[in-house]
Amino acid sequence: MPLTDKKISVVVPCYNEQENLRRTYQRLREVLAQVSTRYEIVFADNGSTDGSETVYRELAKADPNVVVVLLSRNFGSPDHTYSAGTEYATGDAVVWIDADLQDPPEMIPEFVRKWQEGYDIVYGIRKRRQGSVLRRAGYKLFYRLMKSTSYLDIPLDVSEFSLMDRKVVDVINAMPERNRFVRGLRAWVGFKHTGIPYHRGERTAGTTKFTMLGYLRTARKGLFSFSYAPLEWITTLSGILVAVTSLAILFYLGGYIFGYLPAGQRGIRTIILLVLFFGTVQLLSLSFIGEYLGRIFEEVKRRPKYVVREVLNGPRHSV
Repeated sequence: MPLTDKKISVVVPCYNEQENLRRTYQRLREVLAQVSTRYEIVFADNGSTDGSETVYRELAKADPNVVVVLLSRNFGSPDHTYSAGTEYATGDAVVWIDADLQDPPEMIPEFVRKWQEGYDIVYGIRKRRQGSVLRRAGYKLFYRLMKSTSYLDIPLDVSEFSLMDRKVVDVINAMPERNRFVRGLRAWVGFKHTGIPYHRGERTAGTTKFTMLGYLRTARKGLFSFSYAPLEWITTLSGILVAVTSLAILFYLGGYIFGYLPAGQRGIRTIILLVLFFGTVQLLSLSFIGEYLGRIFEEVKRRPKYVVREVLNGPRHSV
């Protein structure tokens, strides 16, 4: 007997996941049939260049519960793809899950049970994950950096894999920002939330389309979107440098006045090092400020977050 009669939507962002699509669909359908009599699987495609579209059309034709949102091109970060799929999801609750099946669909019933207990957001907490030591260390560093610098209480080791109540989804959909970091948006809305620990597995097929550079861009986006720490670092460092420089000036002035520094031209290396140091600090400060200005520039242009080329088994609406 299904757990609920409410509609469950599962949003699956995809980019060149042709090898995984049928397997992902099959596992999701088997799980969702146990969860609810009403469900939909929303594939949001970020401009795939492989044969994914052919598979989408086959699935959508065979199953009216499959909705496919095809973006007009690749809009970069998967955050935009999550946003596109979420805007077209019509369920009472919406689940986010990647197409590579590293996050197990079999956890969805546990998410739904927590939702029925009154939690508005239920997310998976990664207790163990596959991948190289360097990549795992990078993830841990990123999550802890976000935790320590953000003005939000972002849970540790939590990715997009989660379930959200409709009222949470409506708030996220209404957020106008273009440079989106959906994990941060989900944390920003508040509401009652809880986590369920799990072990993240290997990809079922294919290779990851997210490069290390992509991970670094995501980390940078999260840091600058939900933290003022870089600006605070500039202020703190500037204060320290002003104090140190003032003491150094007083020391040298005192040396020349009271004669404990010998006369003559000295310290040219010190001057060069100080000039290089202060120049580096200035460039770093300008880069931080430039990041924030660039994000303001993107927001004030008011361009769409993404452009939809076609929707299969779902209504087209403006974004």
